[in-house]
Amino acid sequence: MKYSKISLFIAFFLLVVSCKKDPLDITPSGRITLGDVFKDQELTEAYLNTTYERIRKHGCNILYYTFLSAFGDDAHESNYPSQAYYVVGQYIMGNISSSYNPFDGGGDATLSYNDMLWYERAWVGIRRANVFLANVNEVNAPDARLRGRLIAEAKLLRALFYLDLLINYGPMPIITKDITLQTDYSDIKRPTYAECTEFIAKDCDEALAEPNLPYRVTSEAERGRMTKAVAYAIKSQITLFNASPQWNAGSDKDKWLMAANAAEEGLKDLTAKGFQLFPKYEDYFISKPDLSNNPNDKETLFENNNWGYSGQDYRRFGNILFLMHMIPDFGPEKAGNCPTQELVDSYEMKSGEVPILGYTDDDHLRPIINPASGYDESNPYKDRDPRFYATVWYNGAHYGIINGRDTYIESYVGGRHGISGIKQRTPTGYYMRKFIDPEVRSAAAGTTTYKQFRLAELYLNLAEAENEANGPTEKAYNAVNTVRRRAGMPDLKDLSKEKLRERIRNERRVEFALEENRFYDVKRWKILDKVGKITTGMEWVKNDDGSLANRRIVTIRRNSWQDRFLLFPIPVAETVKMRGMTQNPGW
Repeated sequence: MKYSKISLFIAFFLLVVSCKKDPLDITPSGRITLGDVFKDQELTEAYLNTTYERIRKHGCNILYYTFLSAFGDDAHESNYPSQAYYVVGQYIMGNISSSYNPFDGGGDATLSYNDMLWYERAWVGIRRANVFLANVNEVNAPDARLRGRLIAEAKLLRALFYLDLLINYGPMPIITKDITLQTDYSDIKRPTYAECTEFIAKDCDEALAEPNLPYRVTSEAERGRMTKAVAYAIKSQITLFNASPQWNAGSDKDKWLMAANAAEEGLKDLTAKGFQLFPKYEDYFISKPDLSNNPNDKETLFENNNWGYSGQDYRRFGNILFLMHMIPDFGPEKAGNCPTQELVDSYEMKSGEVPILGYTDDDHLRPIINPASGYDESNPYKDRDPRFYATVWYNGAHYGIINGRDTYIESYVGGRHGISGIKQRTPTGYYMRKFIDPEVRSAAAGTTTYKQFRLAELYLNLAEAENEANGPTEKAYNAVNTVRRRAGMPDLKDLSKEKLRERIRNERRVEFALEENRFYDVKRWKILDKVGKITTGMEWVKNDDGSLANRRIVTIRRNSWQDRFLLFPIPVAETVKMRGMTQNPGW
Protein backbone atom coordinates (compact mmCIF):
# COMPACT_ATOMS: atom_id res chain seq x y z
CA MET A 1 0.00 0.00 0.00
CA LYS A 2 1.16 3.54 -0.64
CA TYR A 3 0.33 4.78 2.84
CA SER A 4 0.64 3.55 6.42
CA LYS A 5 -2.05 1.20 7.73
CA ILE A 6 -3.22 4.03 9.97
CA SER A 7 -4.04 6.04 6.89
CA LEU A 8 -5.35 3.29 4.64
CA PHE A 9 -7.74 4.26 1.91
CA ILE A 10 -10.91 2.39 2.84
CA ALA A 11 -13.28 1.90 -0.06
CA PHE A 12 -16.74 2.84 1.10
CA PHE A 13 -19.31 1.09 -1.07
CA LEU A 14 -22.89 2.25 -0.66
CA LEU A 15 -25.93 1.98 -2.85
CA VAL A 16 -28.03 5.07 -3.30
CA VAL A 17 -31.44 3.60 -2.76
CA SER A 18 -34.90 4.43 -1.64
CA CYS A 19 -35.71 4.41 2.08
CA LYS A 20 -37.28 0.96 1.61
CA LYS A 21 -33.91 -0.62 0.86
CA ASP A 22 -30.86 -1.32 3.00
CA PRO A 23 -28.35 1.54 2.53
CA LEU A 24 -25.52 -0.87 3.33
CA ASP A 25 -26.19 -3.05 0.28
CA ILE A 26 -23.19 -3.15 -2.02
CA THR A 27 -23.45 -3.22 -5.82
CA PRO A 28 -20.90 -2.49 -8.56
CA SER A 29 -22.77 0.67 -9.52
CA GLY A 30 -23.09 1.89 -5.97
CA ARG A 31 -19.84 3.79 -5.47
CA ILE A 32 -20.29 7.31 -4.21
CA THR A 33 -18.01 9.84 -2.58
CA LEU A 34 -17.82 10.65 1.12
CA GLY A 35 -19.10 14.08 0.21
CA ASP A 36 -22.22 12.49 -1.21
CA VAL A 37 -22.61 10.28 1.84
CA PHE A 38 -22.70 13.19 4.24
CA LYS A 39 -25.32 15.03 2.22
CA ASP A 40 -27.85 12.33 3.05
CA GLN A 41 -29.27 11.52 6.49
CA GLU A 42 -29.78 7.81 5.83
CA LEU A 43 -26.29 7.36 4.38
CA THR A 44 -24.74 9.34 7.23
CA GLU A 45 -26.20 6.90 9.74
CA ALA A 46 -25.16 3.99 7.52
CA TYR A 47 -21.57 5.24 7.56
CA LEU A 48 -21.53 5.01 11.35
CA ASN A 49 -22.82 1.45 11.02
CA THR A 50 -19.74 0.58 8.95
CA THR A 51 -17.65 1.74 11.89
CA TYR A 52 -19.37 -0.83 14.09
CA GLU A 53 -18.31 -3.52 11.65
CA ARG A 54 -14.67 -3.01 12.64
CA ILE A 55 -15.29 -4.21 16.21
CA ARG A 56 -13.46 -7.47 16.78
CA LYS A 57 -15.73 -10.50 16.97
CA HIS A 58 -14.36 -11.74 20.33
CA GLY A 59 -15.75 -14.99 21.71
CA CYS A 60 -14.30 -17.79 19.54
CA ASN A 61 -13.55 -16.17 16.19
CA ILE A 62 -9.77 -16.35 16.09
CA LEU A 63 -8.69 -18.64 13.24
CA TYR A 64 -9.90 -21.34 13.46
CA TYR A 65 -12.79 -20.57 15.81
CA THR A 66 -10.51 -20.33 18.82
CA PHE A 67 -11.05 -18.68 22.20
CA LEU A 68 -8.43 -16.23 23.43
CA SER A 69 -8.24 -18.25 26.67
CA ALA A 70 -6.48 -21.01 24.70
CA PHE A 71 -3.53 -18.65 24.23
CA GLY A 72 -2.95 -18.59 28.00
CA ASP A 73 -2.93 -20.97 30.93
CA ASP A 74 -6.70 -21.50 31.29
CA ALA A 75 -7.35 -23.67 28.23
CA HIS A 76 -5.82 -25.96 25.62
CA GLU A 77 -7.21 -25.75 22.10
CA SER A 78 -7.73 -29.35 21.00
CA ASN A 79 -6.37 -28.84 17.47
CA TYR A 80 -2.92 -28.15 18.94
CA PRO A 81 -0.39 -29.63 18.25
CA SER A 82 -1.97 -31.62 15.39
CA GLN A 83 -2.69 -28.40 13.46
CA ALA A 84 0.04 -26.15 14.82
CA TYR A 85 -0.06 -23.87 11.78
CA TYR A 86 -3.18 -22.11 13.07
CA VAL A 87 -2.85 -18.91 15.11
CA VAL A 88 -2.95 -20.58 18.52
CA GLY A 89 -0.15 -22.96 17.58
CA GLN A 90 2.00 -20.19 16.14
CA TYR A 91 1.56 -18.15 19.32
CA ILE A 92 2.29 -21.10 21.63
CA MET A 93 5.49 -21.84 19.72
CA GLY A 94 6.48 -18.17 19.88
CA ASN A 95 6.45 -17.72 16.10
CA ILE A 96 5.91 -13.97 16.15
CA SER A 97 8.02 -11.12 14.87
CA SER A 98 7.52 -7.54 13.74
CA SER A 99 7.23 -8.81 10.17
CA TYR A 100 4.96 -11.73 11.07
CA ASN A 101 2.25 -11.75 13.72
CA PRO A 102 -0.46 -14.41 13.29
CA PHE A 103 -2.96 -12.02 14.87
CA ASP A 104 -2.17 -9.49 12.15
CA GLY A 105 -2.13 -11.89 9.22
CA GLY A 106 -3.97 -14.79 7.69
CA GLY A 107 -7.15 -12.83 7.29
CA ASP A 108 -8.84 -9.99 5.50
CA ALA A 109 -9.93 -6.89 7.39
CA THR A 110 -12.50 -6.18 4.71
CA LEU A 111 -14.31 -9.38 5.73
CA SER A 112 -16.36 -8.30 8.71
CA TYR A 113 -16.63 -11.76 10.20
CA ASN A 114 -12.87 -12.22 10.41
CA ASP A 115 -11.27 -11.63 13.81
CA MET A 116 -7.82 -11.10 12.35
CA LEU A 117 -5.64 -8.12 11.48
CA TRP A 118 -6.22 -6.61 14.92
CA TYR A 119 -3.91 -3.66 14.36
CA GLU A 120 -5.34 -2.69 11.00
CA ARG A 121 -9.01 -3.16 11.80
CA ALA A 122 -8.72 -0.95 14.91
CA TRP A 123 -7.15 1.86 12.88
CA VAL A 124 -9.81 1.46 10.20
CA GLY A 125 -12.42 1.88 12.93
CA ILE A 126 -10.69 4.94 14.36
CA ARG A 127 -10.44 6.52 10.94
CA ARG A 128 -14.14 5.96 10.28
CA ALA A 129 -15.12 7.36 13.67
CA ASN A 130 -13.00 10.44 13.01
CA VAL A 131 -14.53 10.93 9.55
CA PHE A 132 -18.02 10.65 10.99
CA LEU A 133 -17.31 13.11 13.81
CA ALA A 134 -15.85 15.60 11.35
CA ASN A 135 -18.81 15.44 8.98
CA VAL A 136 -21.98 14.88 10.99
CA ASN A 137 -23.98 18.11 11.23
CA GLU A 138 -27.41 19.71 11.42
CA VAL A 139 -28.06 19.01 7.74
CA ASN A 140 -27.31 15.28 7.55
CA ALA A 141 -28.60 14.63 11.08
CA PRO A 142 -31.28 17.30 11.62
CA ASP A 143 -32.80 15.72 14.75
CA ALA A 144 -30.64 17.14 17.55
CA ARG A 145 -31.43 14.25 19.89
CA LEU A 146 -30.45 11.61 17.37
CA ARG A 147 -27.38 13.61 16.33
CA GLY A 148 -26.24 13.81 19.94
CA ARG A 149 -26.62 10.08 20.36
CA LEU A 150 -24.77 9.26 17.14
CA ILE A 151 -21.87 11.53 18.08
CA ALA A 152 -21.65 9.84 21.49
CA GLU A 153 -21.67 6.42 19.81
CA ALA A 154 -18.84 7.45 17.48
CA LYS A 155 -16.72 8.66 20.40
CA LEU A 156 -17.28 5.39 22.25
CA LEU A 157 -16.40 3.39 19.16
CA ARG A 158 -13.16 5.36 18.89
CA ALA A 159 -12.50 4.76 22.58
CA LEU A 160 -13.15 1.03 22.14
CA PHE A 161 -10.76 0.76 19.19
CA TYR A 162 -8.08 2.64 21.12
CA LEU A 163 -8.63 0.39 24.14
CA ASP A 164 -8.10 -2.65 21.90
CA LEU A 165 -4.88 -1.17 20.51
CA LEU A 166 -3.51 -0.20 23.92
CA ILE A 167 -4.01 -3.54 25.63
CA ASN A 168 -2.46 -5.38 22.68
CA TYR A 169 0.22 -3.03 21.35
CA GLY A 170 0.78 -0.36 24.00
CA PRO A 171 0.37 3.41 23.62
CA MET A 172 -0.67 4.62 20.19
CA PRO A 173 -0.61 8.00 18.42
CA ILE A 174 -3.70 10.00 19.26
CA ILE A 175 -5.34 10.70 15.90
CA THR A 176 -8.53 12.78 15.85
CA LYS A 177 -8.80 13.55 12.14
CA ASP A 178 -8.71 11.74 8.82
CA ILE A 179 -5.05 11.53 7.72
CA THR A 180 -5.73 9.58 4.54
CA LEU A 181 -4.13 12.22 2.32
CA GLN A 182 -1.25 12.97 4.66
CA THR A 183 2.18 12.07 3.24
CA ASP A 184 4.48 13.38 5.97
CA TYR A 185 4.26 11.35 9.17
CA SER A 186 7.16 12.96 10.99
CA ASP A 187 4.79 14.54 13.52
CA ILE A 188 3.25 11.18 14.50
CA LYS A 189 4.83 9.83 17.67
CA ARG A 190 3.84 7.46 20.45
CA PRO A 191 2.59 9.26 23.56
CA THR A 192 2.63 7.76 27.05
CA TYR A 193 0.14 5.16 28.17
CA ALA A 194 -1.23 7.68 30.66
CA GLU A 195 -1.85 10.23 27.90
CA CYS A 196 -3.72 7.65 25.85
CA THR A 197 -5.72 6.69 28.94
CA GLU A 198 -6.75 10.30 29.45
CA PHE A 199 -7.85 10.55 25.81
CA ILE A 200 -9.97 7.40 26.03
CA ALA A 201 -11.46 8.50 29.37
CA LYS A 202 -12.31 11.89 27.86
CA ASP A 203 -14.22 10.27 24.99
CA CYS A 204 -16.09 8.16 27.54
CA ASP A 205 -16.89 11.14 29.76
CA GLU A 206 -18.22 13.15 26.83
CA ALA A 207 -20.42 10.24 25.79
CA LEU A 208 -21.69 9.89 29.37
CA ALA A 209 -22.57 13.58 29.38
CA GLU A 210 -24.81 13.14 26.32
CA PRO A 211 -28.41 12.99 27.61
CA ASN A 212 -29.67 11.16 24.51
CA LEU A 213 -27.28 8.22 24.82
CA PRO A 214 -29.21 5.42 26.59
CA TYR A 215 -27.88 3.27 29.43
CA ARG A 216 -29.07 0.11 27.66
CA VAL A 217 -30.65 -0.77 24.34
CA THR A 218 -34.25 -1.93 24.36
CA SER A 219 -34.92 -3.14 20.82
CA GLU A 220 -33.50 -5.87 18.62
CA ALA A 221 -32.54 -3.35 15.95
CA GLU A 222 -30.19 -1.68 18.43
CA ARG A 223 -28.61 -4.82 19.88
CA GLY A 224 -24.86 -4.35 20.17
CA ARG A 225 -24.84 -0.53 19.94
CA MET A 226 -22.86 1.76 22.20
CA THR A 227 -24.47 2.88 25.47
CA LYS A 228 -23.53 4.63 28.70
CA ALA A 229 -22.98 1.20 30.22
CA VAL A 230 -20.26 0.57 27.61
CA ALA A 231 -18.71 3.94 28.40
CA TYR A 232 -18.30 2.98 32.06
CA ALA A 233 -16.87 -0.41 31.10
CA ILE A 234 -14.25 1.05 28.73
CA LYS A 235 -13.23 3.77 31.18
CA SER A 236 -12.93 1.31 34.06
CA GLN A 237 -10.84 -1.13 32.07
CA ILE A 238 -8.37 1.36 30.62
CA THR A 239 -7.78 3.13 33.94
CA LEU A 240 -7.15 -0.26 35.58
CA PHE A 241 -4.57 -1.14 32.91
CA ASN A 242 -2.94 2.26 33.33
CA ALA A 243 -2.58 1.63 37.07
CA SER A 244 -1.29 -1.95 36.76
CA PRO A 245 2.38 -2.96 37.16
CA GLN A 246 2.96 -3.16 33.40
CA TRP A 247 2.35 0.60 33.10
CA ASN A 248 2.83 1.71 36.69
CA ALA A 249 6.25 0.46 37.73
CA GLY A 250 6.45 2.99 40.55
CA SER A 251 3.07 1.97 42.02
CA ASP A 252 1.73 5.49 41.67
CA LYS A 253 -1.19 5.63 44.10
CA ASP A 254 -2.95 8.31 42.05
CA LYS A 255 -3.29 5.91 39.13
CA TRP A 256 -4.88 3.29 41.38
CA LEU A 257 -7.22 5.93 42.81
CA MET A 258 -8.23 6.94 39.28
CA ALA A 259 -9.05 3.31 38.49
CA ALA A 260 -10.95 2.84 41.74
CA ASN A 261 -12.94 6.02 41.16
CA ALA A 262 -13.80 5.05 37.59
CA ALA A 263 -15.13 1.64 38.69
CA GLU A 264 -16.97 3.07 41.69
CA GLU A 265 -18.55 5.84 39.61
CA GLY A 266 -19.73 3.30 37.06
CA LEU A 267 -21.15 0.94 39.69
CA LYS A 268 -22.94 3.73 41.52
CA ASP A 269 -24.64 5.06 38.39
CA LEU A 270 -25.38 1.70 36.78
CA THR A 271 -26.83 0.05 39.89
CA ALA A 272 -28.98 3.13 40.41
CA LYS A 273 -30.31 2.53 36.88
CA GLY A 274 -31.19 -1.08 37.69
CA PHE A 275 -28.06 -2.95 36.61
CA GLN A 276 -27.18 -5.89 38.85
CA LEU A 277 -25.49 -9.27 38.75
CA PHE A 278 -27.47 -12.03 37.06
CA PRO A 279 -28.98 -14.26 39.78
CA LYS A 280 -27.43 -17.56 38.65
CA TYR A 281 -23.87 -17.70 37.33
CA GLU A 282 -24.35 -20.88 35.30
CA ASP A 283 -27.46 -19.68 33.47
CA TYR A 284 -25.95 -16.31 32.63
CA PHE A 285 -23.57 -17.74 30.04
CA ILE A 286 -26.12 -19.82 28.17
CA SER A 287 -28.63 -17.02 27.73
CA LYS A 288 -29.10 -14.29 25.16
CA PRO A 289 -29.78 -10.93 26.81
CA ASP A 290 -33.42 -9.92 26.56
CA LEU A 291 -34.02 -6.34 25.53
CA SER A 292 -36.48 -4.19 27.44
CA ASN A 293 -36.51 -1.36 29.94
CA ASN A 294 -36.58 -3.98 32.69
CA PRO A 295 -34.76 -7.03 31.29
CA ASN A 296 -34.05 -10.29 33.07
CA ASP A 297 -30.39 -9.85 32.21
CA LYS A 298 -29.29 -6.74 34.07
CA GLU A 299 -25.59 -7.66 34.14
CA THR A 300 -24.51 -7.43 30.52
CA LEU A 301 -22.98 -4.07 29.62
CA PHE A 302 -22.05 -4.99 26.05
CA GLU A 303 -22.57 -8.11 23.98
CA ASN A 304 -20.81 -8.76 20.73
CA ASN A 305 -23.59 -8.68 18.18
CA ASN A 306 -21.55 -10.21 15.34
CA TRP A 307 -21.75 -7.04 13.28
CA GLY A 308 -21.23 -7.73 9.60
CA TYR A 309 -22.16 -11.41 9.41
CA SER A 310 -25.00 -10.74 6.96
CA GLY A 311 -26.25 -14.14 5.84
CA GLN A 312 -23.51 -16.14 7.56
CA ASP A 313 -25.44 -17.29 10.61
CA TYR A 314 -23.25 -20.36 10.95
CA ARG A 315 -20.46 -18.07 12.15
CA ARG A 316 -22.45 -16.72 15.09
CA PHE A 317 -21.20 -17.48 18.58
CA GLY A 318 -23.99 -19.85 19.59
CA ASN A 319 -23.67 -21.88 16.39
CA ILE A 320 -19.90 -22.16 16.52
CA LEU A 321 -20.00 -23.38 20.12
CA PHE A 322 -21.95 -26.45 19.02
CA LEU A 323 -19.80 -27.13 15.97
CA MET A 324 -16.34 -26.43 17.38
CA HIS A 325 -16.43 -26.69 21.18
CA MET A 326 -18.58 -29.68 22.01
CA ILE A 327 -18.24 -33.15 23.50
CA PRO A 328 -17.82 -36.02 20.97
CA ASP A 329 -21.43 -37.25 21.26
CA PHE A 330 -22.62 -34.54 18.85
CA GLY A 331 -19.92 -35.09 16.21
CA PRO A 332 -18.26 -31.67 16.42
CA GLU A 333 -15.36 -30.77 14.17
CA LYS A 334 -13.21 -30.46 17.29
CA ALA A 335 -13.45 -30.48 21.08
CA GLY A 336 -12.08 -26.95 21.03
CA ASN A 337 -11.50 -24.99 24.19
CA CYS A 338 -10.56 -27.54 26.86
CA PRO A 339 -9.85 -26.29 30.41
CA THR A 340 -6.42 -26.94 31.92
CA GLN A 341 -5.51 -28.47 35.25
CA GLU A 342 -4.13 -25.09 36.32
CA LEU A 343 -7.58 -23.56 35.90
CA VAL A 344 -9.21 -26.46 37.77
CA ASP A 345 -6.68 -26.07 40.60
CA SER A 346 -7.56 -22.39 40.96
CA TYR A 347 -11.11 -23.09 42.18
CA GLU A 348 -11.51 -22.93 45.95
CA MET A 349 -13.36 -25.47 47.99
CA LYS A 350 -16.96 -24.45 48.68
CA SER A 351 -15.83 -23.64 52.23
CA GLY A 352 -13.62 -20.88 50.82
CA GLU A 353 -10.40 -22.74 51.59
CA VAL A 354 -7.72 -22.76 48.88
CA PRO A 355 -7.01 -26.41 47.94
CA ILE A 356 -3.81 -26.06 45.88
CA LEU A 357 -1.18 -23.65 47.21
CA GLY A 358 1.26 -24.12 44.33
CA TYR A 359 3.56 -26.77 42.94
CA THR A 360 6.88 -28.21 44.07
CA ASP A 361 8.07 -28.78 40.50
CA ASP A 362 8.27 -26.72 37.34
CA ASP A 363 6.03 -29.17 35.49
CA HIS A 364 3.13 -28.69 37.91
CA LEU A 365 2.87 -32.44 38.45
CA ARG A 366 3.31 -32.29 42.24
CA PRO A 367 0.75 -29.93 43.79
CA ILE A 368 1.12 -28.44 47.25
CA ILE A 369 -2.14 -29.43 48.92
CA ASN A 370 -3.59 -27.31 51.71
CA PRO A 371 -4.33 -29.88 54.46
CA ALA A 372 -7.01 -27.61 55.96
CA SER A 373 -9.02 -27.54 52.71
CA GLY A 374 -10.33 -31.11 52.69
CA TYR A 375 -9.13 -31.59 49.10
CA ASP A 376 -8.89 -35.27 48.15
CA GLU A 377 -6.54 -36.16 45.27
CA SER A 378 -8.54 -39.29 44.51
CA ASN A 379 -11.80 -37.32 44.43
CA PRO A 380 -10.62 -33.88 43.33
CA TYR A 381 -13.94 -32.50 42.02
CA LYS A 382 -15.88 -32.82 45.25
CA ASP A 383 -17.11 -29.75 47.16
CA ARG A 384 -15.59 -27.08 44.91
CA ASP A 385 -16.66 -23.50 44.17
CA PRO A 386 -20.03 -23.74 42.33
CA ARG A 387 -18.49 -21.83 39.42
CA PHE A 388 -16.28 -24.85 38.75
CA TYR A 389 -19.32 -27.00 37.96
CA ALA A 390 -20.70 -24.22 35.73
CA THR A 391 -17.44 -23.97 33.78
CA VAL A 392 -15.85 -27.40 33.43
CA TRP A 393 -17.06 -30.82 32.25
CA TYR A 394 -14.85 -33.23 34.21
CA ASN A 395 -14.65 -37.01 34.35
CA GLY A 396 -17.87 -38.23 35.96
CA ALA A 397 -19.80 -34.96 35.46
CA HIS A 398 -23.45 -35.36 34.47
CA TYR A 399 -24.13 -33.85 31.05
CA GLY A 400 -27.81 -34.71 30.67
CA ILE A 401 -29.92 -36.99 28.55
CA ILE A 402 -28.63 -37.51 25.01
CA ASN A 403 -30.73 -39.63 22.65
CA GLY A 404 -32.60 -41.08 25.60
CA ARG A 405 -29.42 -41.97 27.46
CA ASP A 406 -28.39 -40.45 30.78
CA THR A 407 -24.90 -39.24 29.88
CA TYR A 408 -21.93 -38.72 32.15
CA ILE A 409 -18.57 -37.45 30.96
CA GLU A 410 -16.17 -40.36 30.45
CA SER A 411 -12.87 -38.61 29.81
CA TYR A 412 -10.76 -41.48 31.12
CA VAL A 413 -8.49 -43.28 28.68
CA GLY A 414 -10.72 -45.35 26.38
CA GLY A 415 -13.91 -43.74 27.67
CA ARG A 416 -16.79 -42.39 25.60
CA HIS A 417 -15.18 -38.93 25.76
CA GLY A 418 -11.68 -40.25 26.44
CA ILE A 419 -8.60 -38.09 26.57
CA SER A 420 -6.71 -38.29 23.28
CA GLY A 421 -4.40 -36.50 20.89
CA ILE A 422 -6.98 -36.08 18.12
CA LYS A 423 -8.76 -32.74 17.84
CA GLN A 424 -12.24 -34.20 18.47
CA ARG A 425 -11.15 -35.24 21.98
CA THR A 426 -9.93 -33.38 25.02
CA PRO A 427 -6.15 -33.24 25.46
CA THR A 428 -6.49 -32.23 29.14
CA GLY A 429 -9.19 -34.54 30.48
CA TYR A 430 -11.70 -31.68 30.59
CA TYR A 431 -14.28 -30.16 28.26
CA MET A 432 -15.69 -26.64 28.32
CA ARG A 433 -18.99 -26.33 30.19
CA LYS A 434 -19.22 -22.54 30.26
CA PHE A 435 -21.28 -21.08 27.39
CA ILE A 436 -22.61 -24.57 26.56
CA ASP A 437 -26.34 -25.13 27.04
CA PRO A 438 -26.71 -28.88 27.71
CA GLU A 439 -30.28 -28.74 26.37
CA VAL A 440 -29.21 -27.63 22.88
CA ARG A 441 -29.20 -30.42 20.31
CA SER A 442 -28.29 -28.58 17.09
CA ALA A 443 -26.10 -25.70 16.02
CA ALA A 444 -29.10 -23.76 14.74
CA ALA A 445 -30.63 -23.81 18.22
CA GLY A 446 -27.60 -22.08 19.77
CA THR A 447 -28.60 -18.49 20.50
CA THR A 448 -25.98 -17.65 23.13
CA THR A 449 -24.11 -14.38 22.54
CA TYR A 450 -20.69 -13.40 23.85
CA LYS A 451 -20.79 -10.82 26.64
CA GLN A 452 -17.73 -8.65 26.15
CA PHE A 453 -18.32 -6.41 29.16
CA ARG A 454 -20.36 -7.24 32.25
CA LEU A 455 -21.04 -5.69 35.63
CA ALA A 456 -18.97 -8.24 37.55
CA GLU A 457 -15.86 -6.77 35.96
CA LEU A 458 -16.52 -3.36 37.48
CA TYR A 459 -16.87 -4.93 40.94
CA LEU A 460 -13.56 -6.75 40.64
CA ASN A 461 -11.86 -3.73 39.06
CA LEU A 462 -12.94 -1.71 42.09
CA ALA A 463 -11.79 -4.39 44.53
CA GLU A 464 -8.34 -4.57 42.96
CA ALA A 465 -7.79 -0.85 42.55
CA GLU A 466 -9.10 0.03 46.02
CA ASN A 467 -6.89 -2.59 47.67
CA GLU A 468 -3.82 -1.34 45.80
CA ALA A 469 -4.58 2.29 46.63
CA ASN A 470 -5.77 2.01 50.24
CA GLY A 471 -5.29 -1.56 51.39
CA PRO A 472 -7.99 -4.07 52.41
CA THR A 473 -10.73 -1.53 53.11
CA GLU A 474 -14.40 -2.24 53.58
CA LYS A 475 -14.97 -0.92 50.06
CA ALA A 476 -12.54 -3.48 48.59
CA TYR A 477 -14.10 -6.33 50.56
CA ASN A 478 -17.65 -5.32 49.64
CA ALA A 479 -16.77 -5.25 45.95
CA VAL A 480 -15.11 -8.66 45.77
CA ASN A 481 -17.61 -10.27 48.13
CA THR A 482 -20.56 -9.07 46.04
CA VAL A 483 -19.25 -11.24 43.22
CA ARG A 484 -18.50 -14.17 45.52
CA ARG A 485 -21.96 -14.08 47.10
CA ARG A 486 -23.62 -14.39 43.69
CA ALA A 487 -21.61 -17.58 43.23
CA GLY A 488 -22.55 -18.90 46.67
CA MET A 489 -19.03 -18.50 48.07
CA PRO A 490 -18.20 -17.24 51.60
CA ASP A 491 -16.90 -13.70 52.12
CA LEU A 492 -13.21 -12.87 52.17
CA LYS A 493 -12.13 -11.07 55.36
CA ASP A 494 -9.23 -10.32 57.69
CA LEU A 495 -6.51 -10.49 55.05
CA SER A 496 -3.39 -8.41 54.55
CA LYS A 497 -3.10 -6.22 51.44
CA GLU A 498 -0.81 -8.81 49.85
CA LYS A 499 -3.09 -11.74 50.67
CA LEU A 500 -6.18 -9.88 49.45
CA ARG A 501 -4.34 -9.03 46.23
CA GLU A 502 -3.66 -12.73 45.75
CA ARG A 503 -7.28 -13.68 46.39
CA ILE A 504 -8.69 -10.92 44.16
CA ARG A 505 -6.44 -12.05 41.32
CA ASN A 506 -7.65 -15.61 41.75
CA GLU A 507 -11.25 -14.37 41.98
CA ARG A 508 -10.81 -12.73 38.58
CA ARG A 509 -9.48 -15.98 37.20
CA VAL A 510 -12.42 -18.15 38.28
CA GLU A 511 -15.13 -15.53 37.73
CA PHE A 512 -13.91 -14.79 34.18
CA ALA A 513 -12.66 -18.29 33.40
CA LEU A 514 -12.45 -19.02 29.66
CA GLU A 515 -13.41 -15.42 28.87
CA GLU A 516 -10.76 -13.00 27.63
CA ASN A 517 -9.71 -11.30 30.87
CA ARG A 518 -6.97 -13.70 31.98
CA PHE A 519 -4.99 -13.33 28.75
CA TYR A 520 -4.53 -9.65 29.56
CA ASP A 521 -4.49 -9.85 33.37
CA VAL A 522 -1.30 -11.93 33.50
CA LYS A 523 0.35 -9.39 31.19
CA ARG A 524 -0.67 -6.25 33.03
CA TRP A 525 0.36 -7.90 36.33
CA LYS A 526 3.67 -8.86 34.65
CA ILE A 527 3.44 -12.51 35.74
CA LEU A 528 3.45 -14.04 32.26
CA ASP A 529 6.93 -15.43 32.88
CA LYS A 530 5.59 -17.25 35.96
CA VAL A 531 2.37 -18.73 34.54
CA GLY A 532 2.94 -18.87 30.78
CA LYS A 533 5.47 -21.68 30.42
CA ILE A 534 3.39 -24.81 30.86
CA THR A 535 -0.11 -26.21 31.08
CA THR A 536 -1.19 -29.60 32.32
CA GLY A 537 -4.17 -31.94 32.39
CA MET A 538 -5.57 -34.87 34.35
CA GLU A 539 -5.40 -38.35 32.87
CA TRP A 540 -7.79 -40.92 34.33
CA VAL A 541 -7.23 -44.64 33.79
CA LYS A 542 -9.69 -47.45 34.53
CA ASN A 543 -8.21 -50.29 36.59
CA ASP A 544 -9.05 -53.95 36.09
CA ASP A 545 -11.52 -53.81 39.00
CA GLY A 546 -13.39 -50.90 37.42
CA SER A 547 -11.99 -48.25 39.75
CA LEU A 548 -10.31 -45.14 38.38
CA ALA A 549 -6.88 -43.71 39.09
CA ASN A 550 -5.54 -40.34 37.98
CA ARG A 551 -2.25 -38.68 37.25
CA ARG A 552 -1.30 -35.19 36.16
CA ILE A 553 0.24 -34.84 32.71
CA VAL A 554 2.01 -32.05 30.82
CA THR A 555 0.00 -31.01 27.77
CA ILE A 556 1.79 -27.89 26.48
CA ARG A 557 5.25 -26.41 26.90
CA ARG A 558 4.97 -22.81 25.76
CA ASN A 559 7.54 -20.55 24.11
CA SER A 560 5.54 -17.33 24.46
CA TRP A 561 6.21 -16.38 28.10
CA GLN A 562 9.08 -13.88 27.88
CA ASP A 563 8.54 -10.20 28.64
CA ARG A 564 8.41 -9.28 24.96
CA PHE A 565 5.10 -11.16 24.77
CA LEU A 566 3.54 -8.65 27.16
CA LEU A 567 2.76 -6.70 23.98
CA PHE A 568 2.46 -7.63 20.33
CA PRO A 569 5.05 -6.10 17.99
CA ILE A 570 4.16 -3.05 15.94
CA PRO A 571 4.02 -4.18 12.30
CA VAL A 572 7.39 -3.43 10.75
CA ALA A 573 5.81 -1.47 7.89
CA GLU A 574 4.53 1.05 10.43
CA THR A 575 7.89 1.67 12.07
CA VAL A 576 9.51 2.09 8.65
CA LYS A 577 6.96 4.60 7.36
CA MET A 578 6.55 6.47 10.63
CA ARG A 579 9.86 6.96 12.39
CA GLY A 580 8.09 8.12 15.53
CA MET A 581 6.40 4.72 15.90
CA THR A 582 9.08 3.16 18.08
CA GLN A 583 8.99 -0.62 18.30
CA ASN A 584 7.84 -2.43 21.44
CA PRO A 585 10.57 -3.86 23.71
CA GLY A 586 12.09 -7.13 22.57
CA TRP A 587 10.85 -7.00 18.97
